[in-house]
Amino acid sequence: MGTERQARIDEVFRRRQPDLTVVMENIHDPHNVSAMLRTCDAAGIPRVQLVYTQERLPDIGKKSSASAKKWVERRPFRSIGDCYTMLRSEGFAIYATGIEKNAESLYSVDMVRKIAIVFGNEHRGVSAEATKKADGVISIPMFGMIQSLNVSVACAVILFEAVRQRVGAGKYDGTGLADDEIRKVLERSRRVRRGWKKTESE
Repeated sequence: MGTERQARIDEVFRRRQPDLTVVMENIHDPHNVSAMLRTCDAAGIPRVQLVYTQERLPDIGKKSSASAKKWVERRPFRSIGDCYTMLRSEGFAIYATGIEKNAESLYSVDMVRKIAIVFGNEHRGVSAEATKKADGVISIPMFGMIQSLNVSVACAVILFEAVRQRVGAGKYDGTGLADDEIRKVLERSRRVRRGWKKTESE
């Protein structure tokens, strides 16, 4: 690896936000998953949580994800209960997204703290179980006739409000991942890249 490339990787991963994560619950469309992974990478999120209980985990290609698959770790779970138990053991507050009457406006939620945001299926939204077991519900203020956004767009809107808050709090000032964590990311990216090359050659 060239010196310039190594310096770029070091800079990016020193700004990663291990205390910010996304939970994808039964997201069906691979294009939405890819777009969400790209947004997560852009926001500095090193790992996302995947909960697939009703849908099949979609295949995510290199082209559609713009290589975000290589840089964002995906941790699978068999149930919302298992996912939430793990996140809470790691100290995360968990917020589902939705339009419930008790939902808090996106702009009033503290996203500088350790927080996980749950996004649901394109048609069904976040499940009743995931909403009930969350610590709260976040909504995006909207003023038109349509009261929902595409899930990948909603993910971008919410995460970049988190980015705005975190920039103001100095969270991107270079204290993200430690050296051993960076090495793990690089090894995982090499495995993903080898997998793509094998697929392309078959």
